[in-house]
Amino acid sequence: MPARQPIDLLLLPRWLIPIEPVVDQVLEDHALVVDGGRIVDILPADFARQSYAPRETIELPRHAVLPGFVNAHTHAAMSLMRGLADDLALMDWLQNHIWPAEAKHVGKGFCADGVRLAAAEMIRGGTTCFSDMYFFPDATAEVAVEAGLRAVIGLVVMDFPTAWAQNWEEYLHRGLGVYDRVRGQALLSAAFAPHAPYTVSDAPLRRIRELATELNLPVHMHVHETAGEVDAAVASGGKRPWQRLRELDLLGEDFVAVHMTQLSDDEIAEAGRLGVSVVHCPESNLKLASGFAPVAKLLAAGVNLALGTDGAASNNDLDMLGELRTAALLAKAVSGDAQALPAAAALRMATLGGARAFGLENQIGSLLRGKSADFCAIDLDHPATQPVYNVISQIVYAAGRDQVSDVFVAGRALLRNGQLQTLDQAAVLARAREWRDRLRA
Repeated sequence: MPARQPIDLLLLPRWLIPIEPVVDQVLEDHALVVDGGRIVDILPADFARQSYAPRETIELPRHAVLPGFVNAHTHAAMSLMRGLADDLALMDWLQNHIWPAEAKHVGKGFCADGVRLAAAEMIRGGTTCFSDMYFFPDATAEVAVEAGLRAVIGLVVMDFPTAWAQNWEEYLHRGLGVYDRVRGQALLSAAFAPHAPYTVSDAPLRRIRELATELNLPVHMHVHETAGEVDAAVASGGKRPWQRLRELDLLGEDFVAVHMTQLSDDEIAEAGRLGVSVVHCPESNLKLASGFAPVAKLLAAGVNLALGTDGAASNNDLDMLGELRTAALLAKAVSGDAQALPAAAALRMATLGGARAFGLENQIGSLLRGKSADFCAIDLDHPATQPVYNVISQIVYAAGRDQVSDVFVAGRALLRNGQLQTLDQAAVLARAREWRDRLRA
């Protein structure tokens, strides 16, 4: 008998959901073979035992294993503002509560502690990659590395001064410095992150287009989040934000538009033609009464859809399983079609769709040979998820994040048997309480 090949890890779940090449495929009694942080094989469990000599074997007889969730839009540090100003419309929430609190409290220490709190929450919910947009992105990058999470670091740009920068030139200068530091780090990438059409003028957007093309970086931006935003743009400049962004040459395959609740049929068709990706944030949009993204129409137009939670200050959690369920249900209600967003399509949004939006689809988002071993395991042997008829439907419509037992990024365990491996949860929570006392005072 030939010698078995040495490997780092042999994972033996009850169900394996690869997402590719068929989005609704479920493999039963198959093994995930991991070595050097990458997936080297997927094959029937019996053959895997005969072919490989693992240094570690993890048997998960009650679990589904799937790609880790890609949270495609976060403001991770704002976890420290969770519940600070609830039940308000977007501009009231921003102008009268969030922006004043940020002006008083936000600095590198605030952001580092906020990202640690967010990272602990995201890992416990099965997220392995997040795309962030917030101040002090250097702190976000440092904590992501500390936690072992994959992250797209947003190089935020605005016109007005904050604790991070005083004008758009300084935002770009400091952002490019962060890009230079994260470039080449295995788990980090970057994206330009102009906040929104109503906070960023034409000159910085033109410069961002030049730099994004030169550096081959995506552009991540809030767009058409509310009807008020669109109406104000038309009233002040005679153009809808989408038209202005098109005329500035921002729209294309490297553009990631977040929210997109206010769209005409022509804009939807154009998003499909131009290859724009859209990040759907259903729970934040619902809570702020911002509107409903036309998910069914976007899918029909061929738009790549991703899923994000937004920040915990407007959601109020970073729970991708919860977001999955809300997205699937909301799409049906908005379109009047129970088949508008099937469970498997929603799961693709939360995994491969997010990876594709930020140019990471060759590394993550599905379980394929050669890709990074970024995955999570969900224990379905719970009263809420039994009996199991359709594994994917059970995950999307019934599973809770308390059922996530294991999370790995690049073959490294971040969560094992429900216990964080890279973060000190007690210390993270203690710092969160300290910041609560400061903000409340």
